[in-house]
Amino acid sequence: MSLSKSILRNLKVAVLGLFALVLFAAPATTASANPKKAKYATIKIMTNPAGLLLMIDGKPRGETKTDYVAFDLDAGLHTVQVRLPNGKFWTREVELPAGRVKCVVVNYRPLPPLPASPCPFPVSISAPNQVTEGEIITYSSDVSYSGNSALKYTWVVSPSSARVISGLGTSTLNVDSTGLGGQRIIATLTADDGSSDPACAQSAQAVSIIAPIKKVAIVAREFDECNNCTFDDQKARLDNLGVELQNDPTTRGYIIAYGGRMSPVGQVEKLMSRAREYLTTQRGIDASRLSVVNGGFREDDSVELWVVPSGATAPQPTPTVQAGEMKRRKR
Repeated sequence: MSLSKSILRNLKVAVLGLFALVLFAAPATTASANPKKAKYATIKIMTNPAGLLLMIDGKPRGETKTDYVAFDLDAGLHTVQVRLPNGKFWTREVELPAGRVKCVVVNYRPLPPLPASPCPFPVSISAPNQVTEGEIITYSSDVSYSGNSALKYTWVVSPSSARVISGLGTSTLNVDSTGLGGQRIIATLTADDGSSDPACAQSAQAVSIIAPIKKVAIVAREFDECNNCTFDDQKARLDNLGVELQNDPTTRGYIIAYGGRMSPVGQVEKLMSRAREYLTTQRGIDASRLSVVNGGFREDDSVELWVVPSGATAPQPTPTVQAGEMKRRKR
């Protein structure tokens, strides 16, 4: 039996594999000024049908399911193997970027016998129906071509704003979905053996819907409030605020001071200046990270301490006594 006939007899299975990776943005509320790079990555695997033996880097990892099963691995190159119903192994090497997620889909589908001619030949693309914005989508093709010519792979991706990370000219394409929430990415592959026969240029297409990332509102947080406090009591509260600001250098401190109905003239300014001075001289907080606000008047002297994350709206004063209602006295 000739080698070409042997290949034709064995090429009766098309395996569809997908890899997609997602980048989770950590909320900006607690970002560190010097973030540590992630050392690990996650791979999520599903197959159709389920119940297939799964191996990662040569080690058994149980049986597959028709839902994703996640595995946390060291960042880098890993070998994924799935034993198909016909006893053969589907094998792919998967590069896992640190701190991101890749999704792998393996679909098993027997193909009809190939015709005597290598053309036309079946081409299919495996891809997820939906991913979350920021994930890396891997479009993985399977081409059952029995000819002797080297195939040329041509990819076209829509929309044009979709950024191709790697894979042009190969059977596997990686596309970044960042910034495409609410849209569709359409990847079209044409596999051509270079002959003039139109039947030897076969195409396939896959569509992935990009789900937008749910935005988390960034808001200022009232850290503490002191009413008619002695300065010693206020200093303890300012100490706590200083520690909070030092733990997260991306935040700012807001101090809103209110004078009381019976407070002496200049009381608000006194409360403001001593709070600022204490935080800068005793706690070492950069003055550019502090905002001290005259909040007007309340029934009693009051000082509000706020922690404001980057991007959050600054807190507003909430006086309860109008200036015309004051019964101010000299010191």
